[in-house]
Amino acid sequence: MARFPIQEARLKGLRPMSMLDLSRVAAIERRIYDFPWTEGNFRDSLNAGHEGWLLEAVDMPGKLKAYALLMWIVDEVHLLNLSVSDDEQGRGLGRRLLDWLMRHCFEEGAQSMLLEVRPSNQAALRLYAAFGFEQVSTRKGYYPARGGGREDAWVLRCQLGLEEP
Repeated sequence: MARFPIQEARLKGLRPMSMLDLSRVAAIERRIYDFPWTEGNFRDSLNAGHEGWLLEAVDMPGKLKAYALLMWIVDEVHLLNLSVSDDEQGRGLGRRLLDWLMRHCFEEGAQSMLLEVRPSNQAALRLYAAFGFEQVSTRKGYYPARGGGREDAWVLRCQLGLEEP
């Protein structure tokens, strides 16, 4: 059995991200992060061919709940951004979206998923640990931090499709 803790293979309201979505995505970024990605960062990612996904409310057209960006590197995928709107946090959407992304990537041929996360982001670390991500390295001073300093990034990796121990 694959290492995917949630048995939900589909998410209602999930669709590919387009350039028309970027102002809404950037607006959420600004609300939830001290150092958000800009609309230009998202535009550059889509222009570079990275894969973007949105989770919209089915009952409220146009309401964005969560989004993610992936960069494929042969048979590994780099999760560049996974975010849940501030008014939707704490409802399991990040968990369900990550589960879907991991399944999707495995089905498309990815053997592993890689990401960076702030060591101070305990909620994200708990989420990634639940999916079997393990720290493989540290990027010193990777993130900007409050007060003009820098914060390290932990590089996490998870093998996709492994048998449960």
